Amino acid sequence: MAHRIALRAQHPRSIWLTVLPMLLTVLLVAVWAEGQDYYELLGVSREATTKEIRRAFKQLALTMHPDKNPGDPSAHEKFLQVNRAYEVLKDEDLRKKYDKYGEKGLDEQQGGRYESWNYYRYDFEAAVNSGEIWFINFYFPRCSHCHQLAPTWRDFAKEMDGVIRIGAVNCGDNNHLCRRKGINSYPSLYIYRSGQRPEKFNGERNRDNLVRFSMQFITTTITQLWQGNVFSEIESAFSSGLSWLITFCSDSGDCLEPRTRQKLAGMLVRQHIGCLADLSVVFQVTSGATALFPPGSALNKPGSVLWLNTLDSKEIYNQVINHLPDLELLTSDSFQSKLAHHRWLISFTFGNKNSASNEYKKLQAFLRNDHIQVGRVDCIADSELCQSLYIHKPCMAVFKGLGIHDFEIHHGKDVLYNIVGFARDSVRAFVTTLGPDNFPSDRKEPWLVDFFAPWCPPCRALLPELRKASIQLAGQMKFGTLDCTIHHNLCSRYNIQAYPTTVIFNGSSVHEYEGHHSADGILEFIQLKSNIVVCFSAAGRDEGQIWAVDFYAPWCGPCQALMPEWRRMARLLSGQILVGSVDCQRFQSFCQSQSVRAYPEIRLYPGNSRQSYNGWHRDAHSLRTWALSFLPRASVDLTPETFRSLVLSGRDHWVLDFYAPWCGPCQHFAPEFEVLARMLKGEVRAGKVDCQAHHQTCQLAGITAYPTVRFYPYLGKKRHEQSGEHINSRDANVIADTVRQRLQQLLPRLHNKPKVSAG
Repeated sequence: MAHRIALRAQHPRSIWLTVLPMLLTVLLVAVWAEGQDYYELLGVSREATTKEIRRAFKQLALTMHPDKNPGDPSAHEKFLQVNRAYEVLKDEDLRKKYDKYGEKGLDEQQGGRYESWNYYRYDFEAAVNSGEIWFINFYFPRCSHCHQLAPTWRDFAKEMDGVIRIGAVNCGDNNHLCRRKGINSYPSLYIYRSGQRPEKFNGERNRDNLVRFSMQFITTTITQLWQGNVFSEIESAFSSGLSWLITFCSDSGDCLEPRTRQKLAGMLVRQHIGCLADLSVVFQVTSGATALFPPGSALNKPGSVLWLNTLDSKEIYNQVINHLPDLELLTSDSFQSKLAHHRWLISFTFGNKNSASNEYKKLQAFLRNDHIQVGRVDCIADSELCQSLYIHKPCMAVFKGLGIHDFEIHHGKDVLYNIVGFARDSVRAFVTTLGPDNFPSDRKEPWLVDFFAPWCPPCRALLPELRKASIQLAGQMKFGTLDCTIHHNLCSRYNIQAYPTTVIFNGSSVHEYEGHHSADGILEFIQLKSNIVVCFSAAGRDEGQIWAVDFYAPWCGPCQALMPEWRRMARLLSGQILVGSVDCQRFQSFCQSQSVRAYPEIRLYPGNSRQSYNGWHRDAHSLRTWALSFLPRASVDLTPETFRSLVLSGRDHWVLDFYAPWCGPCQHFAPEFEVLARMLKGEVRAGKVDCQAHHQTCQLAGITAYPTVRFYPYLGKKRHEQSGEHINSRDANVIADTVRQRLQQLLPRLHNKPKVSAG
């Protein structure tokens, strides 16, 4: 099965194949005691070819896999180290870097050195959508300009360490990602900010230009304080839980330079920085200095103010982060009550805090707008609580506000951007971490359970796909994950022999998923495996449900030709219409009761009526358009008058489709726009403007192509501009995500925005 890690290797066929792995293991244990040189770990010379490196790794993997060493508590770490060595040495660029700088040159990802996403490829979207600023270098290994840029990029990364994130993508290894991002020349340098269009750097590629370009995207406020506003500004920040970092300037002393202040503004998310000479008089400071004022602090409170005797941005940052209060400590007494009504991101630690804990202090600032609280639990002090949750090592977990057992553990990299992305995705999704107490073996409702191991890369890649699928199937199916490294007995009971293994439990029936490990593949499998005869019967069908049903016979040639298109249509209609298939050879009496006399027979059942498909085309998009035409319309047609009164002068958010009736792409996009209108119902109103009938309205809005999608957010007293905000997509999910991200950015300005009106 593709992309799965087998638990059982093939039995060796010779004594030599048995002895060689044993010798390699003995060699590896000896090397571990002396050092961790990557070549020695794999047992190859520094002149080894890629083929020899690959062969050595495969031999080691046969004996070092954690499942081959159940009694060795260090087996997992050893296997990860060998896997890391292999990933580096098989990559031409990384191997050169390792040969020149050693492991330290590879392991400086905090601050974003010149790193390849080779083995972090699943984290790219989480990184650039985390809320941090990322400057990404898309390069190609055989590009001479890329090699010329590399030392400059490293120097630039050191200069901006901690200010913004710096990364690099090897487009040789990640060709699909680079194509998807529209990269067609190397090197291509882009700034990424969450919810905004990437900005390309087109200047001369030297360090100063790169610094100047990136600094302009740091938008954290640097407040100029003076005698008239200082106390009101400070109290306002304190009431929001924010600290102040203030640099005092005077004639007799130094204060932070403007660029240093701006760097600190980027490093210290939403901390305030101010500087003016007359403040030294207000605070009785006689020379230039910099000080941190946490909420509630004052000069007359000994020890409450941190004075910083340095002008270096990194030293100031480290001192400030160390001084900030730790995450809120939750104990067994407060845990359940705290988690009952709020969403929490919890850091589970074991005594001594891990090295990333200082960075975790910034999590609350990143997640404030997502209404996610951040706290920690000490599993040494509250061992019973952690044991009840089957947490045996440091980790992060999201609790979704629905009880102590409704949580999901983070299995990605323990870096800030990845944790932020996980928290935001997890609170929206419906995936639960399972254990013996909540495993759905005897539940009546359908469950999809992912049996996995945290050390397995395909397992980690599947987790975000499960979250996507759970959102699509909310209310129809529940999703859970079971860690087989912890719950061995449960995994053995279901004969799990490879990771990941995904199983659907539906009452007494159990189905193992064998498709592609993606959200679309899972959705397709679930929809076609649902027991259509039971769910679709008059007694079991909920009022208001609409079903699209393909009645077929296995021997029927046209039925077989329709099946892949029917599956594609099921994915396209996910969340809109229920889709299923009925095998009329197996359920003959049911098909007769439905008066099915020929195959395939395509039916739509809206409410208590029945519609048959008589169209000539049986492709997914034609079938989808036909099915959606029976849904009540969610968008409204706009005239020049309603465009001005409702959109430009109204008090609602709007997303508009500017189209022409004769335009083929417009006709193709029309059902997609209706899907979008239903997705955003209650948040944003959807309207359509016929540019053939209302040419002048479209001309004033700057419409030059059809279809064009524009977003018109309500901005309080400020009215809309004619042109709105262009959205360059025709995919309902992409447009909805773009609109919601934009609304999140507007939240501070829209506290008093009225609800979207009906109609």
